[in-house]
Amino acid sequence: MSTLANSLVGPGFRACRRCSARRGALRFVPVLGFLVLGGCTVGPHYVKPTVPVPANYKELGAEGSLWKISQPGDDAPRGEWWAAFSDPQLSALEQTLNQSNQSIAAAAAAVAAARAVIRESRAQYLPVITGSANIANSHISTFGPRPAGVTYSQFSLPVQASWEPDLWGRVRNTVSANTFAAQAAAADLENVRLAAQSELAVDYYQLRAQDSMKQILDAIARAEKESLELSRTLCDAGLAADEAVAQAESQWQTAQAQANNLGILRTQYEHAIAMLIGRPAAGFALPAATPKSTLPAIPVGLPSRLLERRPDIAAAERAMAQANAQIGAAKAAYYPNITLSASGGFQNFGMAQWLTWPSRVWSVGPALAETLFDGGLRKATVEQYRAFYDETVANYRQTVLTAFQQVEDNLAAIRILSETIERQDAAILSAQRTLRDETARYTAGLDPYLNVLAAETALFAAEEGEVTFRAQQMTAAVQLIQALGGGWTSTQ
Repeated sequence: MSTLANSLVGPGFRACRRCSARRGALRFVPVLGFLVLGGCTVGPHYVKPTVPVPANYKELGAEGSLWKISQPGDDAPRGEWWAAFSDPQLSALEQTLNQSNQSIAAAAAAVAAARAVIRESRAQYLPVITGSANIANSHISTFGPRPAGVTYSQFSLPVQASWEPDLWGRVRNTVSANTFAAQAAAADLENVRLAAQSELAVDYYQLRAQDSMKQILDAIARAEKESLELSRTLCDAGLAADEAVAQAESQWQTAQAQANNLGILRTQYEHAIAMLIGRPAAGFALPAATPKSTLPAIPVGLPSRLLERRPDIAAAERAMAQANAQIGAAKAAYYPNITLSASGGFQNFGMAQWLTWPSRVWSVGPALAETLFDGGLRKATVEQYRAFYDETVANYRQTVLTAFQQVEDNLAAIRILSETIERQDAAILSAQRTLRDETARYTAGLDPYLNVLAAETALFAAEEGEVTFRAQQMTAAVQLIQALGGGWTSTQ
């Protein structure tokens, strides 16, 4: 059949037809240029909403504040913020957490997935090209058109290409929305990282507080044992009643029980740290220690800088930008879609001349499609994304207000706890002096042993309070650094 067609078509006719095809294809070049250059992006222009920002933190001007002058943001700790606490054990744990924490790993995978979605949406800028090869054997019915009862083979090798130009910015808005989503995911990753680092530091200082409490209770237990031996000696000498011995023995046993009971909470903090650094609780242990914890200098900066230093604020702001771009993508559905399609290849009824020039086939042309009625679907979709944008604006402003509150809370906590610790230290000195006096009077037979017990109880309460307040102060310092963004900035 191909041979017959070649014999009927002369060289001049084939050349004329070829020129006509070229002219037909060239007619689409101006149209293509208009589609590429004349497109526009529909949808609202994104402008970051304003939020009320105080000129300075209220706590910075409070009487007794540790921060008299607002420090510039450039002095904020960068990267390894925990180094300001000068604790090698804490620094080692934080380094392990950065490498092995599973929540951080999950958030990092979410960032990788978000970046892949960007590449998926960018692929819509380019045409789709497909190809196939077909060989089909067919038989014409005896009752069909002539020639009837014939069996023949058809060989085809078509290639199709289609491209929908982004006239109304649907693809551009989609790419922008996905880009903003990826940036929000990156900020979420840093927020998860900062939260895990802060939680580890808090658990670490709570564990060390239990170690300090255990040290105090062990010292009390040793003192109670000495009091018990003294009471027995005085009782044997007839200078004290057996009741004093029983009281001293009860006090010694109680001190030992309290020291052992601290192991429960310490073990729980140890297990929490193991989970944070990605290790099984059964294979992790922290030796008991009582390192001296000093409050680090924490540059606070201006409230306006907080908007750049908090990853959760950055994530909320990127979510607004994403929602705004989604409005534009939804609005593009109101406009018609134009698709440019082209196909070409070879087709013949014999394999010998399958891939010859006379066997070529091709077609090219545009297609226009417009939705005439959708029952309000497009309008509802645009309203949905507008409402979602309004929701993200409210969430952003709430996140900023929460950030200011957290900074003020922890600034106040550190200031008040500093004053409390000073007074508690003075109370410990007074309780120690009282205990020494009461012990001397009991030894001299002037006062009963109950006075010694009362003095010991007061001393233990004062020392316990001092340890608790210092742990709270270190926790507030960690949470203040977290509230300030941990040294992260939106430029990252």
